[in-house]
Order: sequence, then structure tokens, then C-alpha cells
Amino acid sequence: MPHDRILLARIGAPHGVRGEVRLFVFADDPASLMDYAPLTDEAGARIFRIGSMRPGKEHFVARLEGVDTREAAEALTNAGIYIARDLLPEPDEEDDFYHADLIGLAAVTTDGAPFGKVVAVHDFGAGDILEIAQEGGGKGGGRTLMLPFTKAVVPGVDLKAGRLTVDPGEWVREEAPPPDADQG
Repeated sequence: MPHDRILLARIGAPHGVRGEVRLFVFADDPASLMDYAPLTDEAGARIFRIGSMRPGKEHFVARLEGVDTREAAEALTNAGIYIARDLLPEPDEEDDFYHADLIGLAAVTTDGAPFGKVVAVHDFGAGDILEIAQEGGGKGGGRTLMLPFTKAVVPGVDLKAGRLTVDPGEWVREEAPPPDADQG
């Protein structure tokens, strides 16, 4: 279920005293951020224009138009920079997806049984991870589960049908109860 706004970057702490900010870009090509417009906050109410952007150590350093002081930059810390979904190109390859397009999809097992719903997609640096809120009842019901977004675990995604197929295998198992600490 596509969302109408896509998070492209997050503003970090100020860089220096003249209004520059640390910028954490989530696009495959960080330079492409300069090509998109309008860039807005999540609600679409505030427009951001990037005047310049250069690589930093583990982020970028950006100058946003109208942000000329450290205090103005501090006020933007942790703000997201978004673009309307319909302004982004469609993914080039069949197995490429925007994270926002995956959130909200129903997850079903390879035999078609309901499994849960995708509530988030995480990238901690070693590949995408789907967070799925499992269906109530049954083994592990009602909890969230993290599954690697790989072909082996997620063999199919059907955006039009609003679902993806999961083969969780060993990723779903009952956790052993903690040992009884009072036994002597």
C-alpha cells in the first residue's frame, strides 16, 4: 500500500555555527537528492531547498536555504525530508521496492495462510529487515518478528494484491523459557 510521502533524508545535528546541518541520505544515489523538488517535511507543509551538499564522514553536510544560524539548524535536528511518492521514478528492476511500498502489506506463508502485516522496514547496514506484526493466536501470535528481506525468506512480493509471501523457516520458533534462577 503506497504511502503518499517518501522519506529521503533525515537532518542531524548542526555542523558548525553558520547553519549547516548533518544530513543522512537514504537514497541509493545521495546526489539525486539535489534533483528532487519539492522536498518537504512529513506533512508537506514546510519546503526545504538544499543550497549545497558535500560528503562528511558518515553523513553529508548540507546548507539549507533560509537556515543561516546554528540555532536555526538546531531547530531542525531529527526532521525528515520527504518527497511526494508520485514524483519518484518507478523502481528499475522487478525486485526493487521503496520501503514505504512494503509497509502495510499483508504477509502470507507459502501455503497461503495469514502470517501478519509489515509494520516497518529497517536497514541496519547488512541488508533490509522486515518487521512483521504476526497474526494473533497460534505460534508467536501477536508479537512482531524481524525477517531478512531476501529471496529465500520472502520469495514473492505482489504490490497490486497488497501482500508478500514469507517462508520464515527457522526465523519463527518458540523461545525457550528462561532457566529457573531459584533452583539450587
